[in-house]
Amino acid sequence: MNKINNTVRLIGNLGFDPEVREIAKGRKVARISVATNESYTNSDGEKVTDTQWHTVVAWGSTAEQVQRMLRKGSPVALEGRLVHRSYESKDGIKRYVTEIVLNGFRVMGPKPESNEMKAAA
Repeated sequence: MNKINNTVRLIGNLGFDPEVREIAKGRKVARISVATNESYTNSDGEKVTDTQWHTVVAWGSTAEQVQRMLRKGSPVALEGRLVHRSYESKDGIKRYVTEIVLNGFRVMGPKPESNEMKAAA
């Protein structure tokens, strides 16, 4: 039962190509933004779509998989844990961040072609 204490599952689409950095020799971190959509009908009978954006961070071999398999627009199902942290910005202001640390993911359909893939064709 411990594993469900802090579990987030999302199905959505990537908003941009993964941003991958090597923070130490052989240690990578990838950052992605995933959009989830929920539709409902408002009181005027109009269909409304509410889009939420989620910041997701992947480390190590998971970051390498994200870099290799995901592109802007990729439909993805993911699971991770919610993390809250703070840092001090360059201008000395304390900032707060909530993000999902990725445990695993699955591409839900055909992945969009990257510019490198299009150039090779």
